[in-house]
Amino acid sequence: MGERSLRGSRLGSVSYETERNTAPIERQYAEYKCAQGHLVTVPFADDAELPDTWECKYDGSAAKLVGGSEPAPKKVKPPRTHWDMLLERRSVDDLEEVLAERLEVLRGRRTRAS
Repeated sequence: MGERSLRGSRLGSVSYETERNTAPIERQYAEYKCAQGHLVTVPFADDAELPDTWECKYDGSAAKLVGGSEPAPKKVKPPRTHWDMLLERRSVDDLEEVLAERLEVLRGRRTRAS
């Protein structure tokens, strides 16, 4: 019997479940407006938390929730310079020592060359 019921069906690509006796989930619709003025309506579950921004489907920019609060700005770390990274590895006193040693080596090369 198992062979006959599977004959001619495409396994994996067709769902045999029906939507009988099921109710769709309650929805809420949120509207987002981008800087270009495009209005995008997105359905969410009724109990879902609405995001402050959504990608505009027309131009890909960030659209803000209509009637929502202003999104919190992201914290941006200041860029690390070479000096900052150097100070993470050595103290200023160590750096002054290394500088003095290198200057001494360079001055020694000058006197030998002349």
